[in-house]
Amino acid sequence: MRSWNCFKNQQIDAYVLTEEQRKLIANDHEYNSAFKYVDNGIKTSHYTWYNFLFINLWEQFHRVVNVYFIFLLVLTFIPAVSSFNPVTTLIPILIVLAITAVKDAVDDFHRHQSDNSINNRKSQVLKNGKVVKEHWSNLHVGDIIQIRNNEHLPADVLLLSSSGEHNIVYIETAELDGETNLKVRQALTETGGLRDDLNSLSNFKGKIECEAPNNLLHKFTGNLELNNETIPIDNEKILLRGCNLRNTDWCFGLVIFTGSDTKLMQNTGRRILKRTRIERFMNKLVWLIFAALFSLATLCAILNSVWESDIGVVSIKLNFNKQKFQDYLPWESFSQDPTMSGFLMFWSYIISLNTLVPISLYVSVEFIRLTQSYFIDWDRLMYYRKKNLPAIARTTTLNEELGQVEYIFSDKTGTLTQNVMKFNKCSIAGKRYGDIFNSDGMMVMDDETLPTVDLSYNDYAEPTFRFHDQSLVNKITSGHKSCEEFFRLLSICHSVMIEETDTDSLLYRAQSPDEAALVSAARNFGFVYKSKKYDSLTIIEFCFRLGKPVEYKIMAMLDFDNVRKRMSVIVTNTDDKLVLYCKGADSAILQRLSHNCDQNLISKTERHLDSFARAGLRTLCLAKKEISAEEYDVWKDAHFKASTALEDREDKLSAVYEEIERDLDLLGATAIEDKLQDGVPETIANLSNANIKIWVLTGDKQETAVNIGYSCNMLTEEMKNVFVISKHEEEEKIHSLGVTNPSFVDNEQLGQEQTVPVRENQISAETNKVFGTNGLVINGHSLVHALHEDLKHKFLELATHCSAVICCRATPIQKARVVELVKKNKKAVTLAIGDGANDVSMIKAAHIGVGISGEEGTQAVLSADFAFGQFRYLERLLLVHGRWSYMRICKFLNYFFYKNFAFTLVQFWYAFFNGYTAQSVYDDWYVTLYNTVYTALPVIFLAILDQDLNDQICVRFPKLYLSGQNNELFNWSRFIRSSIKGLLVSIATFFITYGALYQSVGWNGMDTADHQFVATTLATVMIFVVSFQVAIDTQYWTILNHYFTWGSLLALFPFQFVLCSDGLYNLITSQFPFAGSTRTAYSEPSLWFLVLLLTVTCILPVIFLRVVLCAFWPTYAQKVI
Repeated sequence: MRSWNCFKNQQIDAYVLTEEQRKLIANDHEYNSAFKYVDNGIKTSHYTWYNFLFINLWEQFHRVVNVYFIFLLVLTFIPAVSSFNPVTTLIPILIVLAITAVKDAVDDFHRHQSDNSINNRKSQVLKNGKVVKEHWSNLHVGDIIQIRNNEHLPADVLLLSSSGEHNIVYIETAELDGETNLKVRQALTETGGLRDDLNSLSNFKGKIECEAPNNLLHKFTGNLELNNETIPIDNEKILLRGCNLRNTDWCFGLVIFTGSDTKLMQNTGRRILKRTRIERFMNKLVWLIFAALFSLATLCAILNSVWESDIGVVSIKLNFNKQKFQDYLPWESFSQDPTMSGFLMFWSYIISLNTLVPISLYVSVEFIRLTQSYFIDWDRLMYYRKKNLPAIARTTTLNEELGQVEYIFSDKTGTLTQNVMKFNKCSIAGKRYGDIFNSDGMMVMDDETLPTVDLSYNDYAEPTFRFHDQSLVNKITSGHKSCEEFFRLLSICHSVMIEETDTDSLLYRAQSPDEAALVSAARNFGFVYKSKKYDSLTIIEFCFRLGKPVEYKIMAMLDFDNVRKRMSVIVTNTDDKLVLYCKGADSAILQRLSHNCDQNLISKTERHLDSFARAGLRTLCLAKKEISAEEYDVWKDAHFKASTALEDREDKLSAVYEEIERDLDLLGATAIEDKLQDGVPETIANLSNANIKIWVLTGDKQETAVNIGYSCNMLTEEMKNVFVISKHEEEEKIHSLGVTNPSFVDNEQLGQEQTVPVRENQISAETNKVFGTNGLVINGHSLVHALHEDLKHKFLELATHCSAVICCRATPIQKARVVELVKKNKKAVTLAIGDGANDVSMIKAAHIGVGISGEEGTQAVLSADFAFGQFRYLERLLLVHGRWSYMRICKFLNYFFYKNFAFTLVQFWYAFFNGYTAQSVYDDWYVTLYNTVYTALPVIFLAILDQDLNDQICVRFPKLYLSGQNNELFNWSRFIRSSIKGLLVSIATFFITYGALYQSVGWNGMDTADHQFVATTLATVMIFVVSFQVAIDTQYWTILNHYFTWGSLLALFPFQFVLCSDGLYNLITSQFPFAGSTRTAYSEPSLWFLVLLLTVTCILPVIFLRVVLCAFWPTYAQKVI
């Protein structure tokens, strides 16, 4: 169904289309074209060659600063208000606009190249009974296309048939979700018979009704109407654009979504632009400077009106020296009264004082950030050699924010741990296996020297598999039924694929390392997953040490998801009995057990689960159920109705799954070891010492999470208390979310469920003192209520008073909500780090997202702002790069505002000596070059290269990081200090120069106190003062710092001589009026005396003050030095 809205745009009729449901018929172009579906061409570029200039300028003029300077440029062309040469105002504006435009043009050019490359790829399309080649951009909805091995899918298609047995195809989805493991898709049996018969495919007229285009990669809802029969279509029958066809010679598909409607393109929406705390503060300062500029201009305008009234009008009315005054300062014809004069002077001073608002500020900041991001990319100490993974800064706007992080939200599996799973222990029929004992009967840890079990009877056993409990092997080889069923379930209930290899060996491709470890364990213990077909799989079972292939017919697959936390498969076994095998989280399995299940078995298994979890192992429960044919038939009908529903299909299927997944018989539990990554405990300890609060948000069991918390130094024995909130009844959960006194739970009691009593309004300053030494553990059930509107602030207050927080059994959406809760209610910078698709939500929610390139694909990396290979690199990213970036950008901003205030306010003081007429004290060209040539590069390279301390010291003394968290280096106080320093420099520079040159004469006896001599002196003094200021601000000198600091200072002289040369004056007299002034001024000793005097006067107090502060009130960094 579609709703159509029409509107006019640029005299072209267009349609806004809201699609609610897609309908199409295969091979019926006339029917499909009536819906005006988009073609298959994609366009990610933003501009064309003919509209680039207009659109780019329009976008740039959306920035207030750019609009302001364009407004100034217009004012400079009005002679009545401008005392500046318009060309000198135009040049810096053009430079800034041009730099931004070139950057945007280059980016868009690359996008055009990418678009053209993709749109011009060739695909095979079925037309008139023949397969012909067409550009991707020419594909349409309803076309049938052929895809060959290793080719990319050009559109979202319904798989019709393939060369594979049972019409199975293998695809790689790395471009979609970052996962490199192969996935299987299978055509419908109703269309699989078409095979590669071009005549049958051309006559295929199936009608599709399906969902509208959306960005849900793992969900598809639709039906195929064929021969008066309705056939459900789900995601397992769909091949998405961006996938690669693997291990399949060919397949045919029906195009459903094209171009921008494909799920790949639906997921390429604009990234949310994250702005740093400093950038937001900087924007406020720009508005404040605007206000200051208008205030100064208003003051000067008022004073001009007063001056004209007292000097100009009074003199004229009394006829005193009228002719002489008019000769000196004649009134313009359009300004014959003081009020009009003041009005015009207001705009003149807006132009004259415009350098208070720095036009080059934003361009400079972008360049600094870009360079800093390259330093992160080039850092060899963050390079993970094992996987050839360098650190990557995927954004250039958040570097300084890395130096201000207060909260880290981390996933556990694959982030803190290696996500390389090893089958470690298990519990079968109430008996525990996998423990290792020495000759004295004492339990010992696994070590490479211990003997492993004898698997010589199994031809498919892996040499790398390590297990030490021979009793389990003996049970299996002797025909123990419970052990056989346990590993039979592991070999059947999974979604693992077998990849073909040249050596005919078994290579398993799993969607998660957990699943691969379990199937591998079943294989090594004698239940070898050998092959899989459309509706069956073959297991080689080594019962009584004899391997025989057994085929199980698959009746239904009930897939795993994060809500159900389990998966099931219904098969027909060798006795033609229907059996449901189910594995999942203990919270999902134990509550679905039959009432007749042995309670002793359940309690033993629960104790084993708790023991495994306390050892930091990942656990799953296994259960089975025999189903009668009658029960299955009823369920199958309900399943068919749910699977063909076009609305709420997933919810209806979940309800159907619930019906069959009940009254289960418990088989046992598995325990998989996932070791910590190298350096995790040390990294967390150091980050904690930097006053960074680390929260672990994981889907694991509470006991597992707590154990890992201790292992990685999040929870420590020195903590006064560790609060555990793990109630199951809603009322109890609510009453567990507050704190009244700080001594409720002992560290030794973590194996039991403990709660924290609540009374309202009792988290006080007294409590605050104690909570720094406490930890908090909360499970998913309690977290649901803790995040409720009525309780979330109480939970947040409790959690933020603890030094470590662990949220276990958390879903992806709960992770994001926890991050949002802290982000919105605490004035603190948050960072989220994870490695899997389930971490994407919290990575996007945090101020800074960090992705780890782990074992679960690259979805987290693709959504992150920064990425690297190991958790331990987070220490260097924050304590080194983050701290340096914050310190550098703060130095840059403090200096930038200082030098602009010092430079501009000289113009303001000059107003008191020129009748407030907005005459410039400087040469116009000097004003233009001050921020673009003379002072730009020294501070930029200070902000790129400066270091107060080297990287080893930054890591060794994590307390150094506190300055960023407390925002000590650039805030209102620092800005005011920089402004006052600029103010004092401007006062000293102007008034000392004015006083020294007042009525002075040169060495030749001629008057030197003319405007051009004073202007040249002030210009030279100002460059020397600010250059030496940036020199004493620089703490880490490199060749580049020397080159640009002293080079920019020396560059003043050739520029001054050229711009004040006779040649330019004769060429364009109006543009270069200061002819000869440089030669005259620089030949006077008085100028050089003033340069020396004012440099010492302005710089020496700064040095003295710094020495005093360092001696009596040193900062922590100075103490470290």
